[in-house]
Amino acid sequence: MDASPDDRLTLSEVVRRTGVPASALYFYERKGLIVTERNASNQRLYPRHMIRRVSLIIVAKRLSIPLTDVAAVFATLPTDHPPSHEDWQRVSRKWKKQLEERRRAIEDLERELTGCIGCGCLSMKACLLLNPDDALRNQGPGPVRLQQAHPPGVRPSAGLPHP
Repeated sequence: MDASPDDRLTLSEVVRRTGVPASALYFYERKGLIVTERNASNQRLYPRHMIRRVSLIIVAKRLSIPLTDVAAVFATLPTDHPPSHEDWQRVSRKWKKQLEERRRAIEDLERELTGCIGCGCLSMKACLLLNPDDALRNQGPGPVRLQQAHPPGVRPSAGLPHP
């Protein structure tokens, strides 16, 4: 039997096809990441194209992409019919840009850690992580000097990125 984009899959079929437990599918549904319909027996039925969404959620989790980011991207896609090639291209471009930014942030972090820890100088003047006797405790949480050097929304060209 040929699969049609209009086919509806049962919960057990989606679990079998994706390897995702039913409890996770319920969670994704509550978060609006996937949609279901109900038949006359109140059984959940998933449009076939939801399998791609679940697959992308799996990939996003593996890449540590927050579900809020996934939801933001999915919000731009139709749920009542399979997304078009153009829809997926648009989403792919957006995710590619986000992944490139994350890659640069990780590379910046690696450089910062290599310079800070790898140099061995433990400079009392230059190290942005230095906080002798917890003197900066009243200026806020986290690495205060580092955050002052790289304020929110300003991405440093080198050094630790600000989340």
